[in-house]
Amino acid sequence: MSSVKIPASKPSRLEIIGLSDVPFINPGDDLTGIILNTLKLNDLKLVSGDIIVIAQKIISKAEDRCFNLNDVIPSLEAAELAEEVDKDPRLVELILSETRFIARTRPGLIIVESKTGLVHANAGIDQSNIEQSDTAPRALLLPVDADRSAETIRLAIKKLSQVDVGVIINDSMGRAWRRGTVGHTIGCAGVVALSDQIGDLDLNGRVLQGTEVALSDEIAAAASFVMGQANEGRPVTLVRGAGHMVGGSDGFKTLLREDNTDLFKDW
Repeated sequence: MSSVKIPASKPSRLEIIGLSDVPFINPGDDLTGIILNTLKLNDLKLVSGDIIVIAQKIISKAEDRCFNLNDVIPSLEAAELAEEVDKDPRLVELILSETRFIARTRPGLIIVESKTGLVHANAGIDQSNIEQSDTAPRALLLPVDADRSAETIRLAIKKLSQVDVGVIINDSMGRAWRRGTVGHTIGCAGVVALSDQIGDLDLNGRVLQGTEVALSDEIAAAASFVMGQANEGRPVTLVRGAGHMVGGSDGFKTLLREDNTDLFKDW
């Protein structure tokens, strides 16, 4: 998938507002209705060119991607891998169910290429910020198709509010060679994910030869900073000032390198 040329003018100011009073999300909840109502509670009104960034966790909850580990029967492969990495074999079974290829393992960690094409820890499966009990441990999987989830919300907002907005679904992921997690795009609609600046001029008139900017990842990371990672309770942010990237979108997979251009993928 190719990057997209967008207007050269860029904003000098960006506003990112974390929405307060987002309720706990349950399977089947109308996320669009909840987001629009929460905007009203925060005295905010959408305008065309806004971007809504939504934490993956509430998308997965609404789409009923939460699994009780007591209902999971581990395979022999899962049991063997679980012993190797010191994880619950039921959790490992869920990880394998979402995995295209296992890239690396060590005690406590499984790095995989998931069925969505993402390379990340434990296939993105998480056990934080979901209701747990000692007798019924649960795990939350990523959305099956986060681009589709984003597009569904974008179209519903347009229908109900008559405004064109972009939607980004973000998730926190680690990075090779660096410590710490950063917000990344795992799904998007109505935004340019990857901007092609090849052929543009730098300040000295030199032609850029290979510059592509992961615009949606930059927005996802900035929004994640406002959302927080623990008990902040702000899974939705409104981003204003980046209207130049709102429009058509090829989805988040535009950001993924093709296998034949990836110098580090050895599987």
